[in-house]
Amino acid sequence: MWTHKAWQGHLMPAGGDRLRAYASWCDAVEGNTTFYATPSRATVETWARQVGEDFRFVVKLPKTITHERRFHGVDEELRGFLDAIEPLGGRTHALWLQLPGSFAPADVPALESFLRRLPPDHRYAVEVRHRAFFEDARASAALEGVLAGVDAEWIPFDTTAFFQAAPTSEAERDAWGKKPRMPKRERALTSRPVLRYLGRDDTERTVEGWQPWLDVVAGWLREGRSPTVFLHTPDNADAPVLARRFHDEVRARVPGLEPLPEAEPVEQGTLF
Repeated sequence: MWTHKAWQGHLMPAGGDRLRAYASWCDAVEGNTTFYATPSRATVETWARQVGEDFRFVVKLPKTITHERRFHGVDEELRGFLDAIEPLGGRTHALWLQLPGSFAPADVPALESFLRRLPPDHRYAVEVRHRAFFEDARASAALEGVLAGVDAEWIPFDTTAFFQAAPTSEAERDAWGKKPRMPKRERALTSRPVLRYLGRDDTERTVEGWQPWLDVVAGWLREGRSPTVFLHTPDNADAPVLARRFHDEVRARVPGLEPLPEAEPVEQGTLF
């Protein structure tokens, strides 16, 4: 996500290489468009040219693999996807398997079989949305065991701050019916934890909600892990600004953490 309309001409230039402009604000991005369709290899090559070697893509597997076919008979789709993203090289920080809410503990064997067939030259991260994985200790332990067996991460999507109070904007009302109500999970399984956090359109509520994560992420860093954090709000209008604020607040706890790049200035238009 680097072409959000609200950012154009406000936080980033309205034209030009938008991913390059985004990369001056943040050093990682969720590759969400790949969920809906596998991009062409040529398109991915343009992505790679716009960012540095240290930029991180967490790229979502297509829904045909995770949602529609549930890992069955997907070898051709998987080969096409892996070939398409190959130009990213080491910028592919993790391949992201976001599973539907209907994916239950009984489906874990299918996930395990699929994960064990995947090429070992990528890192993998799984996001589940069935509440049993969070509320049933046996289900949680079984999933953790499968992920640990292939050094895959469990991605938490923290929506607790968002659902603490009724929606107050159109964007919040829209998200209210779409976003999952998942219990909070703070445990990292690998050296590369990935966190997704959803706040509110009100900045202060968003900042208040992420306070517990500051110590968690700082702790991961002190343990030698390399976390990636994605911050969202329902309208995402100020998400890059909020991401930089979160990063600065973590740096206050871990002074050795490198700062984010300096954001490119946006040239303001004139009347003449």
